[in-house]
Amino acid sequence: MHKLERLLRPKSIAVFGGAQAAAVVAQSIKMGFAGEIWPVHPTKDEVAGRKAYRSVADLPGAPDAAFVGVNRHLTIEVVNALAERGAGGAVCFAAGFLETEAYDEDGERLQAELVAAAGQMPIIGPNCYGLINYADGALLWPDQHGGIRLPEGGKGVAIITQSSNIAINMTMQKRGLPIAFLMTAGNQAQTGLSEMALGLIEDERVTSLGMHIEAFDSVAGFERLAARARELKKPIIAMKVGRSEQARQATVSHTASLAGSDAASGAFLKRLGIARVDSIPAFIEALKLLHITGPLPGYKLSSMSCSGGEASVMADSAEGRWVHFPALTAEHRAHVKSTLGPLVAVANPLDYHTFIWNNEPAMTATFTAMVSGGFDLNMLVLDFPRPDRCSDVDWWTTLRAFEAALKTNKAQGAIVSSLPENLPEEYTAGLMARGMVPLFGISEAMDAAQAAAFIGWAWREPQAQPVDTTAAGASEAKRVTPDEAEAKERLIKAGLPVPKGERASNAVEAVISSMTLGFPVALKALGVTHKSEVGAVRLNLKDAESVSAAAHDLLPLGTGLYAERMVRDGVAELIVGFTRDPMFGVVMTLGTGGVLVELLRDSVTLMLPATRDDIEAALRGLRLYPLLEGYRGRPKADVNAAIDAIAGIADFVQKNEGEIEELDINPLIVCAEGKGAWIADALLVLGEKKNG
Repeated sequence: MHKLERLLRPKSIAVFGGAQAAAVVAQSIKMGFAGEIWPVHPTKDEVAGRKAYRSVADLPGAPDAAFVGVNRHLTIEVVNALAERGAGGAVCFAAGFLETEAYDEDGERLQAELVAAAGQMPIIGPNCYGLINYADGALLWPDQHGGIRLPEGGKGVAIITQSSNIAINMTMQKRGLPIAFLMTAGNQAQTGLSEMALGLIEDERVTSLGMHIEAFDSVAGFERLAARARELKKPIIAMKVGRSEQARQATVSHTASLAGSDAASGAFLKRLGIARVDSIPAFIEALKLLHITGPLPGYKLSSMSCSGGEASVMADSAEGRWVHFPALTAEHRAHVKSTLGPLVAVANPLDYHTFIWNNEPAMTATFTAMVSGGFDLNMLVLDFPRPDRCSDVDWWTTLRAFEAALKTNKAQGAIVSSLPENLPEEYTAGLMARGMVPLFGISEAMDAAQAAAFIGWAWREPQAQPVDTTAAGASEAKRVTPDEAEAKERLIKAGLPVPKGERASNAVEAVISSMTLGFPVALKALGVTHKSEVGAVRLNLKDAESVSAAAHDLLPLGTGLYAERMVRDGVAELIVGFTRDPMFGVVMTLGTGGVLVELLRDSVTLMLPATRDDIEAALRGLRLYPLLEGYRGRPKADVNAAIDAIAGIADFVQKNEGEIEELDINPLIVCAEGKGAWIADALLVLGEKKNG
C-alpha cells in the first residue's frame, strides 16, 4: 500500500481550526462523503452540524486524514499529536514556514520542527490548500471549487499543482474534463510532488495525470513516477513554469546562455516521456484527450470541415509541429472524391463544402471514406450556434455521421471548436460517451494531439537510463579558466579529435610552429574567452609572412599565441556544450555553432548519460541538420564521426564531472564524409576547491 493511501482515500477525516475547518466539513458533507467527519475545536460543541471533539486524544479513533487549519505554531502541536495517535496523514494549511525565510527567521526553524513532529506520518504542505477526492467525495479543502463528484464506476484525471489559486481555477473549467483528484503541494516540506503523484496514479479511477510544476522535488522521484506511469499506462502532462527566468549567474560559456535551468527541465521531462505544454487551456485539453484516447500511436492527423477557411487554419496550425496532416494517397483521394462529386477539391485537411450538409447518409459516406486512411487522430471542426438565438438541430446530423465513421474504422476522433465558447459544456459528456473528444480551440487541440503523440512515441522507445546527478548541487568551487592550449591538451589526452597545435610566445615561434604544422594554419590569442568578439583569431594563414603579421596583431590581446592546423572540408559547425545544473548535474547542449550561436538559438539540451541514438535524434532535430545531409547538392557531412566526437566529449566530461563546471566546444567542425569531425575551439571552466 502506498504511504499516502489513507490520506488520499480516507474513511475518516479529522478537521482542526475555525472558518476554514468549518468549510472543509461542509464541503465533504455537500459532496456526499460516506465516512466519518470529526471536527476538533476547543470550545464549540458542533461544527457544520457534526459533533466536535476537544482534542486529538478525544477522537473516536485514529483518523485516516486530517485538515489542520490552525496557526503555524499550533499546527506543529496538532501534527505531533496526530502522528502519535497513528493518523494516516495531514494537510497543513497554515503559512509562515520556509516560504517566509527571506523576512522571517523563524520560518525555516518552524518548518524543520513540523517535519520532525510528523515523523513517519505523511504531511502535505504547509502553506497548502490540500486535496479534493471527487471519486469518494472527500474534501480536505477550505474554499469553494467548481467540480462535481465522479459517478459510481466513473473515471477521471488527477491534477497536482503548486498553486492553490490555479487549482481552484481548474475546477471552474467548463470544458468537460472529468477530475477524479485535485491536489496542491505547498512547500513540499516532507512529501514532494513526485510522491503525491505516485499515490494518485495507483488509483484505478485515475486515467491520466496533470502536473503544474514550479520546481522538481527529486530527480529520482520523478524517474520512479515516470516508470510507474508507463507500467500502468497512465500518461502524464506537465506545465513547467520558468521559461522566462534569467540564465544562471557566473557562467562564461555560450552554452550557459542556451542551456538555462528551463532547457534542462524540458530535456528531463522529454527523457521521462512526460509531455510538456505551455498554457492552462492546453493543459486541460491534453488531459481530456488522454483521458479518452490515451497516448496516440503516431503523429498523423486528419481534419474535416465544411469551410475552406477552417481547413486553411487547421493546416497552418500544424506548421512547425511533429503532428501533421499527411497528403492523401491517390487511392484514398479517389475514394473520398467518389462520395463528394466533381466540384470538391479533396485534400487533407478536407473542406467537404456544404453540398452534403444535413444529408446524414452522404456525410456518413464522406466521413467514413476520409477516416479510413489510418490516421492517428481524426478531427472534425465544428462550432455550435448560440442556443439562445439559433437552432443546433442540423449539427447533430454531422455528429452522428462522424460517430458512425469512427466506429466503422475503429478510429479515434475529436470535435474541435475554433472558439472555446462555441462548444457548450452540456454537450461534452455526451460526446465523450460516444467516443468523440471535445477539444476547445484549434491551437489547444493541436497542442493536445502533439502531447498525446509524443507520449505514444516515448513509450515505444526503451526507458532511459537514470540521470547522472553525481555533479548536482550548488558548486562552491572557485572557477578557473585554463587557456585553449591547456584545454585542448586535456582533450587530446582523452583521445578526442583535436587538430594539431602548438603554443607560441612570440611571432618567431608562431612562424616556426606554423611551418612545422603545415600551412594553412589558424592563429589565436590565448587567454581570451570569446575570441571572435575581439578579433583574437586569424584563419587560413597560408605562409610565414601572414602568420608573422597576424602574430604581431594578436600578441597584445592575450597571454600568448596558439598556432593550429586548419580544418579543411568543413560542411557545418556545431556547438557541444556542458554546464552544471544544480538539480540535474551536468547537462549537454548541442546546436548550430559558430559566431552566431546565441543569435540563431538552434539548440537542444540533453541529460547525461546520453546514448548514440539520443545524440543522433538531437542532431536530427536541429534546423541545421539538412546541411549535414548534403543540402542542395552540397557534400554530405561525416555524421557518424560527429556522433563519435560528441559521445567522446560527453564521456570525458562525465569522467571529470567533479572538476568541470563548464565546457564549450564551439565549433565542432563536421567535415565531408570520411574526413571526420574536429574540435576547433574549446573553452573549459574548472572548479578549484576552496581550502579549509
